Amino acid sequence: MCARSLTGNNTIPHIYYVVKSHLESNCHKVIHESSTNLYRGLTPGPAQLLVVLALSACAGQAEMASVVPEAGGAVMELLTPSMQFVVVDDSAADEQALQALHELEFRSLGKGANHVRGVVLTLDSTRNNPGPNRVGSPRGGTASAPSYSLDVESFASNDRVQYYVDFFLEASRARFNIWLGRLARYEGMIRNVLRQYGLAEDLVYLALIESGYSNTAVSRARAIGMWQFIRSTGRSYGLRIDGWVDERRDPFKATDAAARHLQDLKEEFGSWYLAAAAYNGGATRVSRGLRRLNQGEASDSTFFELFRWLRRETRDYVPKLIAATIVAKDPAKYGFDSIPRLEPLVFDEVTVADQTGLDVIANLADTTIRAIRELNPQYYRGVTPPGEPATVRVPRGSGNLVAQGYARLDPAERVNFLEHVVRRGETLGEIAERYGVGLSAVRAANPRVRPRRMRIGQRLVIPLSQAVRKSVARKGKANTRAAALPPSGYHTVKWGDTLWIVARRYGVTLEDLRAWNNIPVGETLLQTGQRLRVKP
Repeated sequence: MCARSLTGNNTIPHIYYVVKSHLESNCHKVIHESSTNLYRGLTPGPAQLLVVLALSACAGQAEMASVVPEAGGAVMELLTPSMQFVVVDDSAADEQALQALHELEFRSLGKGANHVRGVVLTLDSTRNNPGPNRVGSPRGGTASAPSYSLDVESFASNDRVQYYVDFFLEASRARFNIWLGRLARYEGMIRNVLRQYGLAEDLVYLALIESGYSNTAVSRARAIGMWQFIRSTGRSYGLRIDGWVDERRDPFKATDAAARHLQDLKEEFGSWYLAAAAYNGGATRVSRGLRRLNQGEASDSTFFELFRWLRRETRDYVPKLIAATIVAKDPAKYGFDSIPRLEPLVFDEVTVADQTGLDVIANLADTTIRAIRELNPQYYRGVTPPGEPATVRVPRGSGNLVAQGYARLDPAERVNFLEHVVRRGETLGEIAERYGVGLSAVRAANPRVRPRRMRIGQRLVIPLSQAVRKSVARKGKANTRAAALPPSGYHTVKWGDTLWIVARRYGVTLEDLRAWNNIPVGETLLQTGQRLRVKP
């Protein structure tokens, strides 16, 4: 059923309000549940189908037309101008698409069916009698069939593989197109690393099904980054993970760690597909399944015999990898003609002596904070760690400029942030408003903080511009003139006070304030009503 046939249906006004209300309440959930149900073989009603069409791309009329060429205009006519498409935040859209991919499960073919949802896959020829605008139909052919470093040919016609090819070409098509654009940025680097370790270069597509090549991807199991390392595995391969640095987010260091991990798994299991399964589900589970199978020497085909002993997600992990490889290796054949290809990252490296904000580096490099954060996602708080030198990537050609500017920089100007300790009843929005900082900036500086689950005593990094910092300082000086030093020499802590604010208010240093009140470095929690000595 296409949207054209629905537009004459009396249920359209109802559908409009269904779409509108879902957009306003829970866009991501609707996309995930609707697309997952469709691909589990559940028959959608008209309203659900239109919700899927309207929301799956979340990227405007052009994307809608590419998903259903016949129906794009009709659907947009229904939804505009009263309701516009919501452009989902990139990471949120990734999360939705990846969650749908990870939770999909191939059950079985329907009664009388001989292929999955109409896509018959061939690697060296076109489909018989494809429709002119058929989504998912291979177009034409390439001058020569692509070559693979993984054994794709032997399993390309597998029902599970075809099932996920269909998913990439239909339900997740718009997002897959974006992932192909990111692939253009990282493919050369990843293939070089895989080649250095003697690995199959087509394992580059493993990162596609893991994260869509997103360095900020976070799974429900708290696996993070392009290669989705959990904390323990990341640390075992030398990645630094602490309160200031998370190298799982660093595409270069994480790729090297992933290559070494895959190399170890290949040596253990003797098969790339078993290694991939172990990468996803754990080596212990794969080993246990092999013992139960008791087949002798393992090969790539062994994976498809381990079905009953693998977790649901892992049993379809290799079919997803093969499907992603087939499509990503020859995207034009499957209609991906307008991929938004990102340029490879090129950069200089600069060493900073101590804790430095990425906003300061961006200013020295005469570029945007976003550009610096994109080059340095491992500094997820937007600042390098304190008390130690750190390497920062800056746009190619700006290294000398940044180094010279940094050398002239006063140490007090290297960091433009404060630490705020959460108090009872505070919300992230209130905290951001109090410091005159955008909520998005506070959330970006504290990616691990869940706004609805903040704890009393939890520490937040508040990024401040120089202008805001000077404004706070001016307020402190003004307060000092107004209140002067209390005759008793003590300040009574009020709600919202921090050590930094009290120090600035009375014109004393943070070090003196700590010394006079026996407050150790690192301890910033104050209690309302607490008395602080503010003069010698």
